Amino acid sequence: MEFVLEPWHWFVLGVLLILSELLLPAFAALWFGIGAIMVGVLYFLFPMMGTTTQFVTWIILSVLCTIAWFKFIKPLSTDRTKAGLSREATIGQVGMVIQTNLEHEQIKVRFPMPVLGSDEWNCRSLSAVQVGDRVRVVDILGNDLVVQLHNQTDNEKSE
Repeated sequence: MEFVLEPWHWFVLGVLLILSELLLPAFAALWFGIGAIMVGVLYFLFPMMGTTTQFVTWIILSVLCTIAWFKFIKPLSTDRTKAGLSREATIGQVGMVIQTNLEHEQIKVRFPMPVLGSDEWNCRSLSAVQVGDRVRVVDILGNDLVVQLHNQTDNEKSE
């Protein structure tokens, strides 16, 4: 008796491969599972596909899904926060003063991108600042960032 592949075989294989991703540390079985489901759909639409054509299509679709993930989709999901980065990555970040006259002579600064996981920080200022001033992180002291007034000459020096 000859074994004949049916579209539901590809669907089951695809679901099993996708579910195996829960157990495997690599991020590869998912794309082979998606490729198998796509072959199942194609085989359902075109039942005249031979077994060799199905397997070659599965391999090609799996490779294309993997390439599409790494080339196009994964770069869109990169983390743009500075969370988990070292002290050196934090120093030099520029933010805007949004509140002054907090307790212990602190100010509140909002950064355009999160710094160490938060976009607002209570900071200590080395100079007198007002709401709306741009400040630059120069040090980290305990749980506070130490900032100083950011002026145009600093930008011109770095360019």
